[in-house]
Amino acid sequence: MSVSEILGGKGDNVITVSPETSLVEVAKILAKHKIGALVAKDGSEVCGIVSERDIVRHIASDGAEALQHTVGQCMTKAVISCTRADTIDTVMEKMTAGRFRHLPVIEDGELLGIISIGDVVKRKIEQAERDAEDLKRYIAS
Repeated sequence: MSVSEILGGKGDNVITVSPETSLVEVAKILAKHKIGALVAKDGSEVCGIVSERDIVRHIASDGAEALQHTVGQCMTKAVISCTRADTIDTVMEKMTAGRFRHLPVIEDGELLGIISIGDVVKRKIEQAERDAEDLKRYIAS
């Protein structure tokens, strides 16, 4: 199973922010859309990703005033991404190695979508259930 199949099921809508957006605004957007991360774009170029964890870390170090900081001060700038052709196993390895839960899908510099660990786990479970059913049918025949 590939990232393309995940995007086919969930769509390609990605909510983005600029590096100048305040963390309090990011928190409002995350809560409104019930998501855990936002991709930061400078014009059409992806320049970072900011997650709930990033915000919590900044609050822990700087207190409530951290919410006045900007995305550019808080975001992860070295964005790890995937392509539509990547497999679920490859994506899981990247997420595990990097200890993050959201992965932008980028090809030729264009943001095509974003997938979460929840999307990946859901597909892995579906795949395991299909494999189990196939095995049951094989054994029964």
